[in-house]
Amino acid sequence: MEKIKVLIVDDIAETRENINRLLKLEEDIQVVGEAANGEQAIKKVEQLLPDVVLMDVNMPIMDGISSTEKISLNYPNTAVIIISVQGEAEYLKKAMMAGAREYLVKPFTADELVDTIKRTNDLEKKRLGKIEGFNKLFGSKPKDTKPQVITIFGTKGGVGKTTLAVNTAAQLVKKTRKKVALVDLDLQFGDVSIFLNVTPKKSIAELVQERGQLNIELVESYLIPHISGVKILPAPMRPEYSELVTPNNILEILTILRQHYDYVIIDTPPFFQDTNLSALDMSNQVLLIMTMDLPTVKNMKLSLELLDSLHHKGKTKLILNRASEDLGINANDVENALDFLIAHQIPSDGKLVVTSVNKGIPFVISNSNAKVSKAVDQITNMVINDTGYQKELQESRQRRRFFGKLFG
Repeated sequence: MEKIKVLIVDDIAETRENINRLLKLEEDIQVVGEAANGEQAIKKVEQLLPDVVLMDVNMPIMDGISSTEKISLNYPNTAVIIISVQGEAEYLKKAMMAGAREYLVKPFTADELVDTIKRTNDLEKKRLGKIEGFNKLFGSKPKDTKPQVITIFGTKGGVGKTTLAVNTAAQLVKKTRKKVALVDLDLQFGDVSIFLNVTPKKSIAELVQERGQLNIELVESYLIPHISGVKILPAPMRPEYSELVTPNNILEILTILRQHYDYVIIDTPPFFQDTNLSALDMSNQVLLIMTMDLPTVKNMKLSLELLDSLHHKGKTKLILNRASEDLGINANDVENALDFLIAHQIPSDGKLVVTSVNKGIPFVISNSNAKVSKAVDQITNMVINDTGYQKELQESRQRRRFFGKLFG
């Protein structure tokens, strides 16, 4: 079941933390971010596309009523629930006129909060379903409102991030026939261009120096088309140029791409930095890739803890690359050490991978029947469906253990 994505907006950090702590106990609710005022809330909604916003009223810079009105007008798929100490009818009327779906008076119980979120989300889904049915009845074709931003991240170099990024992007085009952009955010030593055998004349470093406001026409002029159908935004051509690219640049570029592409795949360097964190904030899914060695397992455990503190663990899917039973560590060992289940495994096939890189053609195209290609195809299906899997994997694992004990 897809989780309800919630954004918490309140100027008091302790209040945000208390609400976050309550909602963490709910398996079908995911807190995707926080904001301290109405202006931040609008930016966060643009970046994160939450299902529900919990909005305080009295905040600095921009109050909750003003930001609710802007969110309701510009992001009709996001429902706003006002939370306030003011229970008078006047405040309720202002909130409803601004577009709020519900109004909760502080203090409220955990059950009241959770029930309100779920009820509001259910009503919104029914409303959107009726609108979609109306559009189909009268021949309207609304634009797909759920583009996907997928960040591929790893805690160590050489684990296969770029290999997974280019092949997943190519497989997405092949399976869906939709628009796919591949952004190389390894700003110092990005290899996407090499993996796809293209020679960029300009990169993201030059794009962010363009004068005036960025728009899709300008961004498109920097994208390099590949024979797979993927369009590539290359990394800077020299390591020192990476300093030209700021987190705000990343947010702006990804926002534009998400509005015009169905899938945006992001390749990243193997460490946390501001530009990576911006990409993670905007991502619908995070593919966390690792290999079966102790240093990587140690780094992965720390990374999962950090992703949890940043509200990203719920959208993270763990991929085990070069999986083999001959390395002294097996998949169960990894899952037990991390307390996190593996979504998919990719077998080792060094010869095919190197050959595909040297030719600049992803192996999912050049050799679609290979085991490694089939593994990437399964990962691509997971990305397309965008379903939560940790609970399902845990239940499946428990069933296997039960029947294993039962039948010896």
